[in-house]
Amino acid sequence: MTSLPRPIVHDCDPGVDDAVALLLALADPDLTLLAVTTTHGNVALHDTTRNALELLAFAGRSDVPVYAGAAGPLVRQPVYAPEIHGRGGLGGVTLPEVGAEIQAPHAALALLELADTHPELTVCATGPLTNLALAERLRPGFLKSLREVVVMGGSVKVGAPKLGNVTPYAEFNAYADPHALRVVLESGANVALFGLNLTRQVRVTREHTAALNALGTDAARLTADMLGGYLTMIEKRDQRVGALHDPCTVAYLIRPELFRLEAARVRVSTDEGEYAGMTAREDGEPNVRLATWADEDGIYRLLAERLG
Repeated sequence: MTSLPRPIVHDCDPGVDDAVALLLALADPDLTLLAVTTTHGNVALHDTTRNALELLAFAGRSDVPVYAGAAGPLVRQPVYAPEIHGRGGLGGVTLPEVGAEIQAPHAALALLELADTHPELTVCATGPLTNLALAERLRPGFLKSLREVVVMGGSVKVGAPKLGNVTPYAEFNAYADPHALRVVLESGANVALFGLNLTRQVRVTREHTAALNALGTDAARLTADMLGGYLTMIEKRDQRVGALHDPCTVAYLIRPELFRLEAARVRVSTDEGEYAGMTAREDGEPNVRLATWADEDGIYRLLAERLG
Protein backbone atom coordinates (compact mmCIF):
# COMPACT_ATOMS: atom_id res chain seq x y z
CA MET A 1 0.00 0.00 0.00
CA THR A 2 1.35 3.45 -0.94
CA SER A 3 1.49 5.83 2.01
CA LEU A 4 0.26 9.39 1.72
CA PRO A 5 2.84 12.17 1.48
CA ARG A 6 4.01 13.43 4.86
CA PRO A 7 2.68 16.93 5.71
CA ILE A 8 5.42 19.33 6.81
CA VAL A 9 5.97 22.99 7.60
CA HIS A 10 9.41 24.45 6.99
CA ASP A 11 10.29 27.04 9.64
CA CYS A 12 13.38 28.78 8.32
CA ASP A 13 15.58 31.83 7.83
CA PRO A 14 16.78 31.58 4.18
CA GLY A 15 19.92 31.61 4.07
CA VAL A 16 21.75 29.50 1.49
CA ASP A 17 21.40 26.14 3.22
CA ASP A 18 17.76 26.81 4.16
CA ALA A 19 17.12 27.56 0.48
CA VAL A 20 18.64 24.24 -0.59
CA ALA A 21 16.59 22.43 2.05
CA LEU A 22 13.44 24.14 0.77
CA LEU A 23 14.16 23.17 -2.84
CA LEU A 24 14.74 19.57 -1.76
CA ALA A 25 11.47 19.46 0.18
CA LEU A 26 9.56 20.85 -2.79
CA ALA A 27 11.09 18.27 -5.12
CA ASP A 28 10.23 15.18 -3.08
CA PRO A 29 6.93 13.39 -3.80
CA ASP A 30 6.79 11.89 -0.32
CA LEU A 31 6.56 15.29 1.38
CA THR A 32 3.72 17.80 1.22
CA LEU A 33 4.94 21.28 2.08
CA LEU A 34 1.91 22.94 3.64
CA ALA A 35 3.55 26.27 4.44
CA VAL A 36 6.79 28.12 5.04
CA THR A 37 7.16 30.12 8.24
CA THR A 38 10.00 32.61 8.40
CA THR A 39 12.07 34.01 11.23
CA HIS A 40 15.04 36.23 11.92
CA GLY A 41 18.41 34.55 11.61
CA ASN A 42 20.88 34.45 8.75
CA VAL A 43 19.51 37.83 7.65
CA ALA A 44 16.70 40.04 8.93
CA LEU A 45 13.07 38.87 8.83
CA HIS A 46 12.22 41.08 5.85
CA ASP A 47 14.97 39.41 3.81
CA THR A 48 14.27 35.83 4.93
CA THR A 49 10.60 36.28 4.04
CA ARG A 50 11.39 37.80 0.64
CA ASN A 51 13.82 34.96 -0.07
CA ALA A 52 11.19 32.35 0.80
CA LEU A 53 8.64 33.98 -1.51
CA GLU A 54 11.13 34.24 -4.37
CA LEU A 55 12.33 30.65 -3.95
CA LEU A 56 8.77 29.33 -4.05
CA ALA A 57 8.06 31.38 -7.18
CA PHE A 58 11.27 30.08 -8.77
CA ALA A 59 10.12 26.51 -8.08
CA GLY A 60 6.65 27.21 -9.48
CA ARG A 61 5.09 26.78 -6.05
CA SER A 62 3.69 30.18 -5.18
CA ASP A 63 0.63 28.27 -3.98
CA VAL A 64 2.54 27.44 -0.78
CA PRO A 65 1.71 30.16 1.78
CA VAL A 66 4.46 32.06 3.57
CA TYR A 67 3.82 33.31 7.11
CA ALA A 68 6.26 35.85 8.55
CA GLY A 69 7.14 35.34 12.18
CA ALA A 70 9.53 36.63 14.80
CA ALA A 71 11.77 39.57 13.90
CA GLY A 72 14.00 38.91 16.91
CA PRO A 73 14.75 36.42 19.69
CA LEU A 74 12.65 35.94 22.81
CA VAL A 75 15.10 37.81 25.04
CA ARG A 76 18.31 38.81 23.28
CA GLN A 77 19.05 41.22 20.44
CA PRO A 78 19.06 39.76 16.90
CA VAL A 79 22.29 38.52 15.33
CA TYR A 80 22.79 37.95 11.60
CA ALA A 81 25.34 36.22 9.37
CA PRO A 82 25.79 38.27 6.15
CA GLU A 83 29.48 37.33 6.17
CA ILE A 84 28.42 33.74 5.41
CA HIS A 85 25.21 34.10 3.37
CA GLY A 86 25.74 37.49 1.73
CA ARG A 87 23.72 40.61 2.44
CA GLY A 88 20.64 39.27 0.68
CA GLY A 89 20.98 35.84 2.24
CA LEU A 90 21.35 33.67 -0.87
CA GLY A 91 25.09 33.69 -1.40
CA GLY A 92 25.03 36.61 -3.78
CA VAL A 93 22.38 35.03 -6.05
CA THR A 94 19.53 37.36 -7.00
CA LEU A 95 16.15 35.88 -7.89
CA PRO A 96 13.40 37.69 -9.82
CA GLU A 97 11.21 39.79 -7.57
CA VAL A 98 7.71 38.49 -7.03
CA GLY A 99 4.44 40.14 -6.16
CA ALA A 100 3.28 37.37 -3.86
CA GLU A 101 1.94 38.49 -0.52
CA ILE A 102 2.85 37.40 2.96
CA GLN A 103 -0.06 35.58 4.52
CA ALA A 104 -1.69 36.42 7.84
CA PRO A 105 -1.55 35.50 10.70
CA HIS A 106 1.82 35.57 12.46
CA ALA A 107 3.86 32.39 11.93
CA ALA A 108 3.34 31.18 15.51
CA LEU A 109 -0.44 31.37 15.11
CA ALA A 110 -0.22 29.73 11.69
CA LEU A 111 1.68 26.81 13.21
CA LEU A 112 -1.11 26.29 15.74
CA GLU A 113 -3.77 26.39 13.03
CA LEU A 114 -1.87 23.97 10.78
CA ALA A 115 -1.42 21.54 13.68
CA ASP A 116 -5.17 21.64 14.29
CA THR A 117 -5.97 20.70 10.69
CA HIS A 118 -3.10 18.20 10.20
CA PRO A 119 -2.76 15.91 13.25
CA GLU A 120 0.34 14.20 11.78
CA LEU A 121 2.17 17.47 11.16
CA THR A 122 5.97 17.56 11.17
CA VAL A 123 7.83 20.84 11.60
CA CYS A 124 11.27 21.07 10.04
CA ALA A 125 13.07 23.97 11.74
CA THR A 126 16.32 25.22 10.23
CA GLY A 127 16.64 28.66 11.83
CA PRO A 128 16.39 30.09 15.33
CA LEU A 129 13.43 28.46 17.07
CA THR A 130 11.59 31.61 18.12
CA ASN A 131 8.38 30.86 16.21
CA LEU A 132 8.15 27.38 17.72
CA ALA A 133 8.75 28.69 21.22
CA LEU A 134 6.10 31.39 20.80
CA ALA A 135 3.58 28.80 19.61
CA GLU A 136 4.40 26.61 22.60
CA ARG A 137 3.94 29.53 24.98
CA LEU A 138 0.59 30.37 23.39
CA ARG A 139 -0.56 26.76 23.64
CA PRO A 140 1.44 24.61 26.07
CA GLY A 141 1.68 21.09 24.68
CA PHE A 142 1.64 22.21 21.04
CA LEU A 143 5.13 20.87 20.29
CA LYS A 144 4.42 17.55 21.99
CA SER A 145 1.32 17.14 19.81
CA LEU A 146 3.38 17.18 16.61
CA ARG A 147 4.46 13.99 14.89
CA GLU A 148 8.06 15.20 14.90
CA VAL A 149 10.14 18.34 15.26
CA VAL A 150 13.30 18.12 13.17
CA VAL A 151 15.81 20.77 14.20
CA MET A 152 19.09 21.96 12.76
CA GLY A 153 20.83 23.51 15.73
CA GLY A 154 23.43 23.12 18.41
CA SER A 155 26.66 21.16 18.49
CA VAL A 156 27.83 18.44 20.84
CA LYS A 157 31.03 16.49 21.30
CA VAL A 158 30.16 13.46 19.19
CA GLY A 159 33.02 13.07 16.76
CA ALA A 160 33.24 16.86 16.44
CA PRO A 161 36.70 18.42 16.11
CA LYS A 162 35.27 21.71 17.37
CA LEU A 163 31.95 22.93 18.72
CA GLY A 164 30.76 26.30 17.50
CA ASN A 165 30.61 28.26 14.27
CA VAL A 166 29.60 31.67 15.64
CA THR A 167 31.58 31.44 18.89
CA PRO A 168 34.06 28.74 19.93
CA TYR A 169 31.22 27.03 21.81
CA ALA A 170 27.93 27.83 20.06
CA GLU A 171 26.24 27.00 16.77
CA PHE A 172 24.51 29.96 15.11
CA ASN A 173 20.83 28.96 15.50
CA ALA A 174 21.33 28.05 19.16
CA TYR A 175 23.25 31.26 19.80
CA ALA A 176 20.68 33.43 17.98
CA ASP A 177 17.90 32.37 20.36
CA PRO A 178 19.03 29.99 23.12
CA HIS A 179 15.91 30.67 25.17
CA ALA A 180 13.72 29.41 22.32
CA LEU A 181 15.83 26.29 21.93
CA ARG A 182 15.45 25.69 25.65
CA VAL A 183 11.65 25.85 25.32
CA VAL A 184 11.78 23.22 22.57
CA LEU A 185 14.16 20.94 24.46
CA GLU A 186 11.96 21.10 27.57
CA SER A 187 8.65 20.64 25.72
CA GLY A 188 8.53 16.84 25.68
CA ALA A 189 8.28 16.91 21.88
CA ASN A 190 9.63 14.20 19.58
CA VAL A 191 12.76 16.15 18.60
CA ALA A 192 15.36 14.96 16.10
CA LEU A 193 18.39 17.20 16.58
CA PHE A 194 20.95 17.78 13.84
CA GLY A 195 23.91 19.71 15.21
CA LEU A 196 27.21 20.77 13.70
CA ASN A 197 28.72 17.49 14.87
CA LEU A 198 26.46 15.87 12.25
CA THR A 199 26.22 18.46 9.49
CA ARG A 200 29.98 18.94 9.23
CA GLN A 201 30.14 15.32 8.05
CA VAL A 202 28.34 16.44 4.86
CA ARG A 203 30.88 18.70 3.22
CA VAL A 204 30.39 21.36 0.54
CA THR A 205 33.24 21.60 -1.95
CA ARG A 206 33.81 23.05 -5.42
CA GLU A 207 33.61 19.48 -6.75
CA HIS A 208 30.14 19.11 -5.26
CA THR A 209 28.92 22.39 -6.76
CA ALA A 210 30.33 21.44 -10.18
CA ALA A 211 28.53 18.10 -10.07
CA LEU A 212 25.24 19.77 -9.15
CA ASN A 213 25.64 22.36 -11.89
CA ALA A 214 26.29 19.61 -14.43
CA LEU A 215 22.84 18.14 -13.77
CA GLY A 216 21.53 20.98 -15.92
CA THR A 217 18.15 21.65 -14.32
CA ASP A 218 17.17 25.09 -13.06
CA ALA A 219 16.94 23.86 -9.46
CA ALA A 220 20.34 22.14 -9.59
CA ARG A 221 22.03 25.16 -11.18
CA LEU A 222 20.51 27.51 -8.59
CA THR A 223 21.68 25.21 -5.81
CA ALA A 224 25.17 25.12 -7.28
CA ASP A 225 25.23 28.92 -7.62
CA MET A 226 24.09 29.48 -4.02
CA LEU A 227 26.53 26.95 -2.59
CA GLY A 228 29.27 28.40 -4.77
CA GLY A 229 28.54 31.85 -3.37
CA TYR A 230 28.67 30.41 0.14
CA LEU A 231 32.08 28.87 -0.59
CA THR A 232 33.33 32.19 -1.91
CA MET A 233 32.25 33.87 1.33
CA ILE A 234 33.98 31.34 3.59
CA GLU A 235 37.09 31.29 1.42
CA LYS A 236 37.55 34.93 2.39
CA ARG A 237 37.80 33.59 5.94
CA ASP A 238 40.52 31.08 4.92
CA GLN A 239 38.11 28.15 4.90
CA ARG A 240 38.02 25.88 1.84
CA VAL A 241 35.35 23.35 2.75
CA GLY A 242 31.83 24.17 3.94
CA ALA A 243 29.05 22.08 5.46
CA LEU A 244 25.60 21.24 4.13
CA HIS A 245 23.77 22.06 7.36
CA ASP A 246 20.03 22.52 6.83
CA PRO A 247 19.40 20.09 3.93
CA CYS A 248 20.34 17.24 6.27
CA THR A 249 17.02 17.71 8.07
CA VAL A 250 14.97 17.30 4.89
CA ALA A 251 17.16 14.43 3.68
CA TYR A 252 16.41 12.69 6.97
CA LEU A 253 12.65 13.07 6.43
CA ILE A 254 12.99 11.55 2.97
CA ARG A 255 15.55 8.82 3.71
CA PRO A 256 16.14 8.32 7.43
CA GLU A 257 18.46 5.39 6.67
CA LEU A 258 21.10 7.93 5.59
CA PHE A 259 21.56 8.90 9.24
CA ARG A 260 22.18 7.38 12.64
CA LEU A 261 20.36 8.84 15.65
CA GLU A 262 20.59 7.98 19.34
CA ALA A 263 18.59 8.95 22.38
CA ALA A 264 20.29 11.68 24.37
CA ARG A 265 19.68 14.50 26.82
CA VAL A 266 20.86 17.86 25.55
CA ARG A 267 20.81 21.19 27.36
CA VAL A 268 21.51 24.71 26.12
CA SER A 269 23.13 27.54 28.04
CA THR A 270 21.00 30.68 28.22
CA ASP A 271 23.61 32.54 30.25
CA GLU A 272 25.26 35.57 28.74
CA GLY A 273 29.01 35.49 28.19
CA GLU A 274 31.35 33.22 26.27
CA TYR A 275 29.19 30.10 26.73
CA ALA A 276 25.92 31.66 25.50
CA GLY A 277 24.10 29.23 23.25
CA MET A 278 26.42 26.33 24.00
CA THR A 279 24.75 22.91 23.83
CA ALA A 280 25.99 19.83 25.64
CA ARG A 281 24.93 16.31 26.50
CA GLU A 282 24.12 15.57 30.12
CA ASP A 283 22.90 12.68 32.21
CA GLY A 284 19.19 12.18 32.60
CA GLU A 285 16.08 11.23 30.68
CA PRO A 286 16.56 11.71 26.91
CA ASN A 287 14.85 14.75 25.41
CA VAL A 288 16.05 14.38 21.80
CA ARG A 289 17.12 11.84 19.23
CA LEU A 290 20.57 13.15 18.43
CA ALA A 291 21.94 12.66 14.92
CA THR A 292 25.50 11.34 15.15
CA TRP A 293 26.36 9.95 11.69
CA ALA A 294 25.50 10.83 8.09
CA ASP A 295 26.06 9.10 4.74
CA GLU A 296 27.58 12.00 2.81
CA ASP A 297 27.60 10.23 -0.56
CA GLY A 298 24.02 9.06 -0.09
CA ILE A 299 22.84 12.60 0.68
CA TYR A 300 24.44 13.98 -2.47
CA ARG A 301 22.91 11.13 -4.49
CA LEU A 302 19.52 12.12 -3.07
CA LEU A 303 20.10 15.76 -4.02
CA ALA A 304 21.06 14.71 -7.54
CA GLU A 305 17.96 12.52 -7.89
CA ARG A 306 15.54 15.15 -6.68
CA LEU A 307 17.07 18.33 -8.11
CA GLY A 308 18.23 16.68 -11.34
